[in-house]
Amino acid sequence: MKIIELQMLQTLYEQDFCAWVEQTAELLRSHHWDTLDLEHLIEEVVDLGKSQQRALQSALRLVLSHLLKWKYQPERRSHSWQVTITRERLNIDELLQESPSLRRFLNDAEWRNTTYQRARPEAMVETSLSEDNFAIACPFSVDEILDLDFYPNVEEQS
Repeated sequence: MKIIELQMLQTLYEQDFCAWVEQTAELLRSHHWDTLDLEHLIEEVVDLGKSQQRALQSALRLVLSHLLKWKYQPERRSHSWQVTITRERLNIDELLQESPSLRRFLNDAEWRNTTYQRARPEAMVETSLSEDNFAIACPFSVDEILDLDFYPNVEEQS
């Protein structure tokens, strides 16, 4: 009987993910461990961690691209840019409060630089400046990126 229930749950995963989640939650609540679709459950738990990392990377990319625009186009600085930088810094702070282990990604220079390499072309397109204007490696420290009061000045160019 349990094999039939497991097969039905696996089929539900493919056909109606939301229904699969509801059924899986009910099985967990009722301690029906032997009926769980463990293969897909493990996959989804792993994906939860990845989605937190993607959320951090997305917020970081936005902060970096806006800090670059702020640094290299001082004549176009706007309240809207400041709002975006602040909002995304707060989003990063929330993510780090909820999952402190995410800080290891921010402290990883290679991971941070990969994110910067995604933010750099975005800033180039938005500013219409050539890549020669933008530092090859991330010019901002983790502390600067997270500091609600930090905004780079043109004089600080690397």
